[in-house]
Amino acid sequence: MVKVPYVNLKEQHRLLRREILSAVDKSMKNCDFVLGSEVGKLEERFAKYCGTKYAVALNSGTDALFFALKACGVGAGDEVITSPNSFLATATATVALGAVPVFADVRSDMNIDPDQVRAKITSRTKAVIPVHLTGKAADMDPILEIARKHKLAVIEDAAQAIGTEYKGKRAGSFGHANAFSLHPLKTLNACGDGGILTTNDEKIASLIKQLRNIGLKDRIHSDVWGYNSRLDSLQAAFVNAKLPKVNSWISQRRKNAAFYAKNLSDVVICPCEETYERQAYHLFVIQADRRDELAEYLLKNGIETKIHYPIPIHLQKCAENLGYKLGDFPEVEKQSKMILSLPIHQYLTQKQLELVVKSIRKFYS
Repeated sequence: MVKVPYVNLKEQHRLLRREILSAVDKSMKNCDFVLGSEVGKLEERFAKYCGTKYAVALNSGTDALFFALKACGVGAGDEVITSPNSFLATATATVALGAVPVFADVRSDMNIDPDQVRAKITSRTKAVIPVHLTGKAADMDPILEIARKHKLAVIEDAAQAIGTEYKGKRAGSFGHANAFSLHPLKTLNACGDGGILTTNDEKIASLIKQLRNIGLKDRIHSDVWGYNSRLDSLQAAFVNAKLPKVNSWISQRRKNAAFYAKNLSDVVICPCEETYERQAYHLFVIQADRRDELAEYLLKNGIETKIHYPIPIHLQKCAENLGYKLGDFPEVEKQSKMILSLPIHQYLTQKQLELVVKSIRKFYS
């Protein structure tokens, strides 16, 4: 029997039952199911939360990456530098445009190494996608400096980083266009799929609002060929009901992370936080010897864990045409054998946290 679930969506929606049912009722009464008032409300509130001028709601985080790249002029034959230890969607969005994902290795903190980014730039490089993996900010200052020098677009993959801060600014406010996921497993989540893009560029925001709506700029006229990537009004209503809670959820996740770090750092490698950052801890990823044995042991003791991600993108079968091989990214490959995501959600009890710690320490004793 599971004693410590990896996620607890049932508890989230039990506590928010009134707000969610109210959102459903309001949407049913208004009948503005597509690009309705709740979508506009979410875009305004989300932009304010991230500290950007604009936000555009879309039907997935993958589409947010795709449209960000497209709006920044990335197309067939262009190269986009990113890290290979991310979720597959980071590279998928690049491939969907006919561009080529070019991978760079990461630092010990699992985020892309700016020095490796610099080494990968060619005459075909058009953009760089730093991934704020696990809710820890990539080191943006050197990445932005490199991008300015080489005239590259910067697109933050902030799918796991709602509320993450770097030197006083929130994730999703650094790049030309930036992508968030509202997938049910994210800290701020819809009750289905969803995504949102942030930008300070009015032209980018305007273009993406057309692209998501079949290219229409009104009900009749279209200046561009577009797509169908409209976030349902009902999903926007769900996210609007949850957004006021997100800071308290992140605060609790940070408390959970601090407890883990205090009690586990002498037996496994725990995430570290620099003085200039505030991690949101979408994930709490340890690096552990005998990782697979540990995961099996924890599950036998009722503790669910996950691996984000066991196979780096460059070693996936779909990436064979890119020409990478085992050994090309030593840090990513080493970490992929050691990483293990512990339960970190905001509904963990002190008893559950103590059970996780006790079990890990017992395994290594």
